[in-house]
Amino acid sequence: MTKRTAELKRKTRETDITLSLDIDGSGASQTDTGIGFFNHMLELLARHALINLNVKAVGDVDVDYHHTVEDVGLVFGSCLNTALGERRAIRRYGLASLPMDETLCDVSIDLGGRPYLVFNSDMKHRQTRDFDLKLVEEFFRAVVVQGRLNLHINHRYGDDPHHVSEAIFKGFARALRQAIETDPRESGIPSSKGTL
Repeated sequence: MTKRTAELKRKTRETDITLSLDIDGSGASQTDTGIGFFNHMLELLARHALINLNVKAVGDVDVDYHHTVEDVGLVFGSCLNTALGERRAIRRYGLASLPMDETLCDVSIDLGGRPYLVFNSDMKHRQTRDFDLKLVEEFFRAVVVQGRLNLHINHRYGDDPHHVSEAIFKGFARALRQAIETDPRESGIPSSKGTL
């Protein structure tokens, strides 16, 4: 099996990001985005997806966290797309129902190549410390577009903002882990079209 890895550097006037990804990793990560809460979420993603993830991001966090979070999502999605290659012999679909104390989130993924995000959450508290939780949705929107995947995130209940975010990231990680797994019964492209 060929190595399923990718590395990308993206520099704009707002951010400077270097990211490497090994989707057949062990869950190791090094994350330095200048945003403590976001680092924590990325570490959870790597650990529960069993991918190796290294992120170094310098952004205009003195202005806002938005550019850094969104751009890391774009680079992560691009690396995921590259690492998957033709998406040959993968399971393609993944789903997880993830509890985190009082919170439950359902996450479903299709790596079928068609970008689409459904993000349902009605959290009353939209902030944890200085991190606006709307950015969680923006991160995943960016991942979906560049990663060419269909992602449905449904926050069923629970209102602690940290728990909700953690359940979303861990749920995504667990669903992704299933979807990127190689399927010993599948030797080709997992689609009736013959391509993804």
